[in-house]
Amino acid sequence: MPFELIHKPTFTNQLFAIPKERILQILEKIEVLRDDPKPHGNLKKKLHGYKGDVYRLRSGDYRIIYTYGDKWVALLGVDARKDVYKGSKLVAETNPLDVSNLPDLSDVLTPNATPTPQPQNASKEILLPVQLTEELLTRLLVPNEYFPILLSCRTLDELLSVDIPSLLIERIFDCITSPNFDRVLDQPSFVTGNTGDLLRFTEGELLGFLLKLNPEQEKFVTWALNASGPTLLKGGPGTGKSTVALYRVQALIEILKKSGVSEPKILFTTYTNALIAYSEQLLQSLLGEDARYVEVKTADKVAWELLSHNPNNLKPAESGQLRTLIKQILPHAIATLEGNTFQCQAQTQTLQRLTIDYLLEEIGTVIEGRGIKTLNGYQTTPRTGRAIALNKLQRQAIWHLRQHLYQKLADAGLETWHQLRSRAVECLQTLKNPPIYDAVLIDETQDLEPNALRLLIGLCRAPNRLFVTADANQSIYGSSFRWSDVHQDLKFAGRTGILYLNHRTTKEISEAAHNYLANGILEDEIIERAYVHTGPPPAVRSVSNRYDEGELVKQFCQAAAHEFRLGIHACAVLTPTERAGKKLAEQLNYLGLKADFMSSRELDLNRQGVKVLTLKSAKGLEFPITVIAGFLDAPYPTIPKGTPEEEIAELLARERRTLFVGMTRAMRALLVIVPQQTPSPLLQNFNPDLWNLGTTA
Repeated sequence: MPFELIHKPTFTNQLFAIPKERILQILEKIEVLRDDPKPHGNLKKKLHGYKGDVYRLRSGDYRIIYTYGDKWVALLGVDARKDVYKGSKLVAETNPLDVSNLPDLSDVLTPNATPTPQPQNASKEILLPVQLTEELLTRLLVPNEYFPILLSCRTLDELLSVDIPSLLIERIFDCITSPNFDRVLDQPSFVTGNTGDLLRFTEGELLGFLLKLNPEQEKFVTWALNASGPTLLKGGPGTGKSTVALYRVQALIEILKKSGVSEPKILFTTYTNALIAYSEQLLQSLLGEDARYVEVKTADKVAWELLSHNPNNLKPAESGQLRTLIKQILPHAIATLEGNTFQCQAQTQTLQRLTIDYLLEEIGTVIEGRGIKTLNGYQTTPRTGRAIALNKLQRQAIWHLRQHLYQKLADAGLETWHQLRSRAVECLQTLKNPPIYDAVLIDETQDLEPNALRLLIGLCRAPNRLFVTADANQSIYGSSFRWSDVHQDLKFAGRTGILYLNHRTTKEISEAAHNYLANGILEDEIIERAYVHTGPPPAVRSVSNRYDEGELVKQFCQAAAHEFRLGIHACAVLTPTERAGKKLAEQLNYLGLKADFMSSRELDLNRQGVKVLTLKSAKGLEFPITVIAGFLDAPYPTIPKGTPEEEIAELLARERRTLFVGMTRAMRALLVIVPQQTPSPLLQNFNPDLWNLGTTA
């Protein structure tokens, strides 16, 4: 049985630099590996000096670098290096890039009370080992618009700072320098398929290759497809739940077509708008023409479109409007409370003691979100996930406030998003011809409220065509609930899978983040974690002003980009608020580091420069180099005076999960910057055994 061919990005990057006539010869040689990759004579030999098992296959003047395992061969690289014997060991002649004079991460993170800006001429300029030419850039399929700026590059720093897509920078680096194949082994693997596709790819006819799933992920693509009920897939950050969900779409289309559904209709939902375009692009690559069978939307977009069949004049209220309205009606609501004197006093104390935000959350996520229709229903419903206990009389007061709020909203022509979702559920139940889907996949379910989840379940034609991914400990909105409270068909007994292997984040970053999360954990199920990548421990540093913060972000991003041989575009800065993000982006640009703040709706992962976005907007994304900062201007989190201790505990736990999500967006390098004098318990007490604290954290 022939070996399956897979490849790493460095291999295809290097293939671009080879003339077409030589590529054909190389592709013929690769077929030799499909039959038998084991070393043989002078043709196939093992290279020494690497941590992994790395081999080379000769093809004329070129060397195909590869590794192999049980029935698979991974293509790592290909170039014109020569064989060199050092003693009895066969090594590859390298095209070195001397980075000895560059500041590295350890230099940047040397503990200092104040980061010291480096003079522009402080280090020796490092010349590129190969001069860029129009011929080389043309072979690398670099658009002509980038030629002038690239042809002017003479040094490493100039190349790293050019404003072109990061994928092109990586391609250029792989073609002018010698890759570190120990790191290449850790790159994601892609399905090579027919070697003719490699030629099409280098000619620009094929846009990309499918990601190769590992056996653990592959299992859940088709697992329980013919079961009687829905399937739940759990796993921590970076385990590939969303990737499995995308491949599951392909499996569902195949099984639906085999069952006689010639034009399947599938809904794939993501939690944020930021992930819509990203998911659509991946599905287009995965499915080709079959992508037309799939709609990618948020649950709120589904609800909004469904209500177009039953329109009204109400508009969703913004959070600021809701806070203003509830402050206006609170005195009247208190004045009209029902009961004896003692009961009215107790209810008044409840409404005055709880913060506006907590009252809005209780009305929205508990009462409306869980579809509670009566006061008795509210008084008898367990409030899973809420830290403040409320008795029947206290709940009566909140129910009374809710009635006044809803009347005030209606008078203003407004409604909450929670109400809109509930109306969508009711609309679905009354429509004669509802837009039913043959299959529904719900990604990141932990942040959906029950009424939104109830809506999506109702759109699925059959329970066994529902696929759900979730990780309770990444919940950064709302509160938890029980699956059985949502829908009688939503029972996962025997159909719950768990992913253990983290492909995104290094072991050091993940373990430090999980240790940090301990006090905010929602699901204490013990899951054994495994990792593909290792790297430096994440760092925490403190600063006293915005200039120092900007300098530290700049130095860290530049040093990490050098160390991991990435463009500056691989860096992201995550902040607690939009205001903090905009200020920090402005400061970075002032310091000469191109940076753009992006809201979730404006997110463009292809935009050049450092991406600055809020912690909540970063959910579901990943960045090789990540900084969490922006805590200088306001307490984190903001807690109004007089807030009950139980409410504070609930808020802190949620924000701790938010920071955990931000930490686990980092793939290779993570820096958390905190104020020097911070009273926030969320920005203190990092475990020194897991975090690089220096003397300033």
